Amino acid sequence: MASKHDQLVELLTPVVESLGCELWGLEYFTQGRHSTLRLYIDRPEIGVGLEECESVSRQVSSVLDVEDPIAGEYTLEVSSPGMDRPLYTLEQFARFAGEQVEIKLRSAFEGRRKFKGILRGVEEDEVLVVVEDHEYMLPIELIDKANIIPRF
Repeated sequence: MASKHDQLVELLTPVVESLGCELWGLEYFTQGRHSTLRLYIDRPEIGVGLEECESVSRQVSSVLDVEDPIAGEYTLEVSSPGMDRPLYTLEQFARFAGEQVEIKLRSAFEGRRKFKGILRGVEEDEVLVVVEDHEYMLPIELIDKANIIPRF
């Protein structure tokens, strides 16, 4: 049986894509009796603005009302990934090779949970990151959160 996250991705990806956007990432979490569903959308080369976020929000809200995949109250948030873009998939990590990243792991790897360094890419199901001249190959399933560090 697929997780709630996977069910929502499968349900909402076609909706977002039909509006000319890419579903960059989805976060679903519950706090008490209230849930939050956060969608990050993007358009390669162009980016997204308030108009695209509003349009996706209306369409996704309609689909969620009909399909009712979330029990109880929830808040729907739709935004761009922003400058400190979160990374979720191996494809996204590969696409941003060469960027500086901050990665937090679910559990310790080689004695640490936080890594801040240069993203070198991916190899099979591992993310390569160089921290202070040491290369780490982090299994994707251990990554809890990863973000690009913006350059100014």
